[in-house]
Amino acid sequence: MKLVIFGLTISSSWGNGHATLWRGLCRALGRQGHRVVFFERDVPYYALHRDLKDPEGVDLRLYPSWEEALPAARREVADADAALVTSYCPDGVAASELVLRSTGPVPVFYDLDTPITLERLRAGEEVPYLPPGGLGGFDLVLSYTGGPALEELKERLGARRVAPLYGSVDPELHRPAAPVPSFQGDLSYLGTYAADRQEALEKLFLQPARRLPGQRFVIGGAQYPTDFPWGENVWFVRHLPPADHPAFFASSPLTLNITRGAMAAMGWCPSGRLFEAAACGAAVLSDTWEGLDRFFEPGREILTAESTEEAVAALSLPLAEIRRVAGAARERTLAEHTAERRAAEMVEILAGPSPLSPLPPPSPRPGEGNAARGSCLSPSSPGEGGGREREKRAGVMRAWEGESGDEKGASA
Repeated sequence: MKLVIFGLTISSSWGNGHATLWRGLCRALGRQGHRVVFFERDVPYYALHRDLKDPEGVDLRLYPSWEEALPAARREVADADAALVTSYCPDGVAASELVLRSTGPVPVFYDLDTPITLERLRAGEEVPYLPPGGLGGFDLVLSYTGGPALEELKERLGARRVAPLYGSVDPELHRPAAPVPSFQGDLSYLGTYAADRQEALEKLFLQPARRLPGQRFVIGGAQYPTDFPWGENVWFVRHLPPADHPAFFASSPLTLNITRGAMAAMGWCPSGRLFEAAACGAAVLSDTWEGLDRFFEPGREILTAESTEEAVAALSLPLAEIRRVAGAARERTLAEHTAERRAAEMVEILAGPSPLSPLPPPSPRPGEGNAARGSCLSPSSPGEGGGREREKRAGVMRAWEGESGDEKGASA
């Protein structure tokens, strides 16, 4: 399979959660025998903080402007099996137009920020990475968030076939490591500053720090404001590249996960930090949200808190209990939440609609007039344009289905 991706970034993990996810997925796809081409606009912000110039398993195409990227993008999309546009892609509208006008590849939109997308739509705000006509032209819409968000993507944006593709972790990168003295603490928190996380951070991290002055609390991340309410026993480690995450997690018996406001409100949206920390062998203390128990069992594989008192209680647990939770979480993560597992799921989803998720008749694409298009698995009727291309695509998808079954079985 050849997959072409138009995304935010894979080369810089600074201030975003996209890059680390794509690095793991692309490496897994490459090892499963697929080819990935990733188009990333070379913006100064990420260029200054680029921490991976040659990602494994992907042909990275950095480009200065869409006009300069367009000829290469057309060539790569022309013989691709699937072409995918993501949320926060700086050229999302133009890339979507290119993908939707192409007759060969399966057009896919992957929203890695579904709660943010839907929150803006409810508020009547413009979402700059969405095509003006919504998502009805795509054969498939993937969502980092599951649950009720899937139906709302259909209702608000006209998505016809929607499937969740949750976060994951690369266990070769995120694995148990030796602690580092400068990272050591009793409770750690790794995350970019976000105003909509501050209330929970105050309640579950800063307040416990004030109540437990004899313990050490460590924050790692970027973009924290100068007026952030640091305490005498709260230590700060500026942005850590993914390679340093294992040592950071290993240096505290317990690490805190805080979900962004829109994601917590919608539920079914696990942060990549959950899987990363668990894969590194750290016990996680998390805020609560609907669907959390789909990924980890509270009390056995993860600790949860809704108040300062509950956070303090978690910090008072015997070390043996905290380590037991950490071991159970790592076991669950390696079984269900690895990049290899998600890559196999992704290929299986691309293989075609499941019986429980039929693909309705599509709307015309830009430039196709009123001609109806066949589904991504069914050859077009003789009267439809692009019939031969769609027959070819259907055959490729059936081949993928067989491949994904083998890969999934091999990795089980």
